Amino acid sequence: MQATARAQPNIALVKYWGKQTGGNNEPAVSSLSITLDTLWTRTHVRFDPQLPSDEFTLNGARDPAQARRVINGLEMMRNLKGIDTKAAVESENNFPTGAGLASSASGFAALVTAVDAALELSLETARLSSLARRLSGSAARSLFGGFVELWSLRPGEQESAAKPLLDAEDWPLEVVVAVVSEEAKVIGSTRGMELSRETSEYYAQWLNSADYDMEVCRHAVMDRNFEGLAEISERSCLKMHAVALATQPGLIYWQGPTIECMHRIRQLRDGGTPVFFTVDAGPQVKAVCLPGHASAVAAELDAVPGVKRTLITGLGPGARVVQEG
Repeated sequence: MQATARAQPNIALVKYWGKQTGGNNEPAVSSLSITLDTLWTRTHVRFDPQLPSDEFTLNGARDPAQARRVINGLEMMRNLKGIDTKAAVESENNFPTGAGLASSASGFAALVTAVDAALELSLETARLSSLARRLSGSAARSLFGGFVELWSLRPGEQESAAKPLLDAEDWPLEVVVAVVSEEAKVIGSTRGMELSRETSEYYAQWLNSADYDMEVCRHAVMDRNFEGLAEISERSCLKMHAVALATQPGLIYWQGPTIECMHRIRQLRDGGTPVFFTVDAGPQVKAVCLPGHASAVAAELDAVPGVKRTLITGLGPGARVVQEG
């Protein structure tokens, strides 16, 4: 009763920010993302009748805050199996954790995939996506590779789950991540979304415009329209941060180098380089570009004062079971 899974983080181009009321961690808005390749979470799950309680370590250390959600996930899937056997969960990331690089997305996608294999549940990927979403909204998308869409729950539907839109090899974009900080953010996404819903004057308009942005982005992806994708992605990014900034107290996830990187990316695009930026709830900047341009973009962002390093990646696969070791 053990298994190991690997999952990649995903970066939303049309942003997810806000949850529906009523629980179950349903997103208030639809989102469209790309799953990355070289960044990953690896999670090993072992069910053991000798364990008195569930155990969880992240990058070799105990993480009480995340442990609560991990245990919730274990309990949810144990109920499907009809057992109460406790489990030891060991997870590791090869990129900064809790710093705006979607570590919760890859983490919980890897968790449900590993538990499904360990308990021999044999659930369909869509069902695993729905289970992962209950633990972390963006985790629903990391069950799939390439371009992925997650529509908000519609009347009459029971639960939302992500769906693949376009395979990575069908439009192999490249992504340069400018790492501005390795530190975990002070206010996490879940709490930030709650504060925005309760206090941001822009939140209602954010909800009203979300489906339009989603349709525009979806058509840009299916048409391989990079200019259209750049326009809608940057607009969605800036609108999300406007909602966060208008929250009380204001949520300022950017740092100085974040803004400088955004300016540099726009300068590159004005000079003919096919690249655009997106930034999630954190200071890291993701520069998305057409194939063959990542190295040049990385060199430019590496030169921005305050950028600690850059990571180059393509689009990657969804969550899957891997061999031990």
